[in-house]
Amino acid sequence: MRGLARQFAEKEITPYAAAWDRSEELDRSIVARLGEVGFLGATIPIEYGGQGLDHMSYCLLVEELGRADSSVRGVVSVSLGLVAETIAKWGTDEQRYKWLPGLSAGSSIGCFGLTEPSTGSDAANLQCRAVRDSGEWVITGQKMFITNGTWADLALIFARTGDQGAKGITAFVVPTTSNGFHAKAIKGKLGLRAQDTAELFLDHVRVDDRASLGGIGGGFKVAMSALDNGRLSLAAGSVGIGQAALDAGIEYAKVRIQFGRPIASFQLVQELLADVHVEVEAARLLTWRVARLADANQRHTVESSAAKYYASEMAVRASNAALQIFGGYGYIDEYPVGKYLRDARVMTLYEGTSQMHKLLIGRALTGESAFS
Repeated sequence: MRGLARQFAEKEITPYAAAWDRSEELDRSIVARLGEVGFLGATIPIEYGGQGLDHMSYCLLVEELGRADSSVRGVVSVSLGLVAETIAKWGTDEQRYKWLPGLSAGSSIGCFGLTEPSTGSDAANLQCRAVRDSGEWVITGQKMFITNGTWADLALIFARTGDQGAKGITAFVVPTTSNGFHAKAIKGKLGLRAQDTAELFLDHVRVDDRASLGGIGGGFKVAMSALDNGRLSLAAGSVGIGQAALDAGIEYAKVRIQFGRPIASFQLVQELLADVHVEVEAARLLTWRVARLADANQRHTVESSAAKYYASEMAVRASNAALQIFGGYGYIDEYPVGKYLRDARVMTLYEGTSQMHKLLIGRALTGESAFS
């Protein structure tokens, strides 16, 4: 899997990553190519059009995509890790057969509509609302920072169907062609510039009961289980960024001559590289532990938080160290390390900030919640 993913990345992604970043737009045909090679359905059961691979294979795939370009990695992480895997786990057979073959093939793509303009970390208090009317659900609200938002054919939308709090939320699979559904692209991002990121507007969008996922009122547990998978993917992608930064730093240090010799021979440069190497390996092993737990069908909420927290912060440190090794050349986009740092920075923010993950881990360790 690693060899296949690396070969794909070197041919289809790496040569174009800098241009995509500068133009703030991926070539949309990458979706079809990801589907053709099986990456968009990697962990989906074969009977629904997927590859039936385990989560360890998925980690290797996502790491290699993150190593090449985190914007492309995000397409797979969201459409497969957050949307398709969630439908596979919580959906009815009708929903699985309806949506999963297209998502796996790349003929359709999904987005995950949880975050709102005023609700990020406090997801249990989201305000998007779905009300009953003539046997249907009418959804009204906004979603913010949604990956694949303008590209998506279906959106997994979390809306309030009951009282305030976690128990009043329901998940719905909503076709983006529905009347009243609109997506607006968000440009000018610091990193992941080529990735499609959008704000979603739902104005009295109608769906029936067959669109609900995980039962009425079960949306919060659906969202949290999806995020366990999503955090595994983000951890693996962060490892990819860290590895890319390390590789770039080593290569440059060997050829950059100062004071008559390669800077790779300087003790403090070697210290930077050694620290990054150890941190990348530690983050990789934390991530692989989560994959093993997922493959054993064991709960991995705390382990996912630990891996995502550590790997995302590691990616920032690794990219920053690589930039230091490159010196002034690292500060211009002729070289990739500046992009690594920009792309890494958001990994500490979405699917739970580093601070939120510390509190989740702390609650697991002490039995005391800092949220109430």
